[in-house]
Amino acid sequence: MTAATRNDVPIALGGDGVEVRNMPIGGGMSVSYISLSQGTDMGPALKGLPDDACQCPHWGYLLKGRIRVRTASGEEEYEAGQAYYWAPGHVPVALEDSEFVEFSRTEDFRPVLDHVVDQGG
Repeated sequence: MTAATRNDVPIALGGDGVEVRNMPIGGGMSVSYISLSQGTDMGPALKGLPDDACQCPHWGYLLKGRIRVRTASGEEEYEAGQAYYWAPGHVPVALEDSEFVEFSRTEDFRPVLDHVVDQGG
């Protein structure tokens, strides 16, 4: 079994109001501790991926703030205290300073992280 607190997890992406701490946690899954500053739109960093959106499914819990998620079928808002599932094809936008914990398939999320890092964050 594996366990990790936020500070145990290395920063995979940081800067411009974004911090993503990510590491494999077991069972083919990774845990991410994510912070987005108010106004952060991940859209520009996701350009070049299919549909210019994150193609990795995520299961998570919003600890703080509010997030709007854009998809091909519309937008949905999430607020602190909610658990969520985001299907492939989403773009998060922070409506407030936000912190959340996500679980994702490592093999699906690693290419997204690599793309965002290559885009400069």
